[in-house]
Amino acid sequence: MPRRSFLKTSATLAAASAVGARPLTAAERTRSIGANSRIRIAQIGCGSRGRTAHMEGIHKHLGSTNFDIVAVADTWSKAREEANGMVKKWFNHDAKQFVSYQDLLAMDGIDAVMVASPDFHHTTHLEAAAKAGKHIYIEKPLATELDKLNRAFDAAKAAQAKGSIIQVGTQLRSLPGIVGARELVQSGAIGKISRIDETRNAEKPYWYGYLDRNVQSADVDWKEFLGDRKARPFDGRQYAGWYGYYEFCQGPVPQWGAHFLDMMHYITNCGFPESCMCIGGVSYWKDENKFTTPDNVIATWMYPEGFMVTSSNNFANGSGSSRKFYGDKGTLAVDNWNAPTYSADGGPKRDRTIRGKNEVKPIERPDHFLNWLQCMRSGETPHASIDAGYQHAIAVLMAVMSYDTGRKTVYDHAKRSIKTV
Repeated sequence: MPRRSFLKTSATLAAASAVGARPLTAAERTRSIGANSRIRIAQIGCGSRGRTAHMEGIHKHLGSTNFDIVAVADTWSKAREEANGMVKKWFNHDAKQFVSYQDLLAMDGIDAVMVASPDFHHTTHLEAAAKAGKHIYIEKPLATELDKLNRAFDAAKAAQAKGSIIQVGTQLRSLPGIVGARELVQSGAIGKISRIDETRNAEKPYWYGYLDRNVQSADVDWKEFLGDRKARPFDGRQYAGWYGYYEFCQGPVPQWGAHFLDMMHYITNCGFPESCMCIGGVSYWKDENKFTTPDNVIATWMYPEGFMVTSSNNFANGSGSSRKFYGDKGTLAVDNWNAPTYSADGGPKRDRTIRGKNEVKPIERPDHFLNWLQCMRSGETPHASIDAGYQHAIAVLMAVMSYDTGRKTVYDHAKRSIKTV
């Protein structure tokens, strides 16, 4: 949105929020939400992502928009209660608390849901929320299985056709530096791109940081958490550190790589990947936790535009992280999401139009949550549409299938299928 339009819209919303509110009718939920209507939002998944990213991320816009958080759902009572405490502090009322997303979606008076459940639940919650006709903010990675992705995507597109606004949580599209980087690349400044690489390392896997949550069986609906995964006795370690277990989280390529892939898709405006190969494993962190998520992994895709893309993670040494777009006139470095730089370095067709190292000119736009709120009122497509989410999910699942089989994968866009060759 141009800055002038954004300021005008923000002023309108701020004025509307001071006028009082009325609930939405069922008919209104099939089109954009009026400026005088209060958007009633529910949070599915109240872990650290749900509370600190979603709830805090949206709360900062309360002064300029008219919304309320009316319900929360989580399988862990402690997470639900902490989320409700935030609601009570901000809105002076209790949120309705639910264990199951199904019960939450059956509640009257919910217009929109934010989903920050564990990765393997994303498609289930997306599909259910879409069929319930809600506006949706859904976390990445969008899917862990292709059949569920296709079902959820179809449900989301049907809901979108009836007016649902669906924002995927790949928020880099809303950063001014990334928007500026897209403008730079689309201008042809760095020339034809041959390769795009991300190396994102750490001294220890991020899943270790969740093990100290002291999850007790009495406080968890273990069956609801497992969903369609194999039944087993309660395991507090698996619940707390689910990122470290492959059946719940397929690792850093879907987790961290989804952000990188979506950013790369946005900046280059490319199509779907044609092929992928991925290798890795648990190569260093072997201990009593018996984690199965790879701590050392690399995936490589080929795109129809002629460039190669790699995403690499090493969680046994934190050095060497970088993020580069290599063109024949120069190089774009996105090592810092907020301050990308570019130079003529390495370009075989550099023509002296780029001199020295330069910061990418940022292009301002509303942040990801504000954009979602604004689109619910305007009916416009948000920054990270469900189509963009589907594209990053396909790339991720190509890597997952290659990792699982040890073989190259290819994508058939017409059939919406991935096969090994």
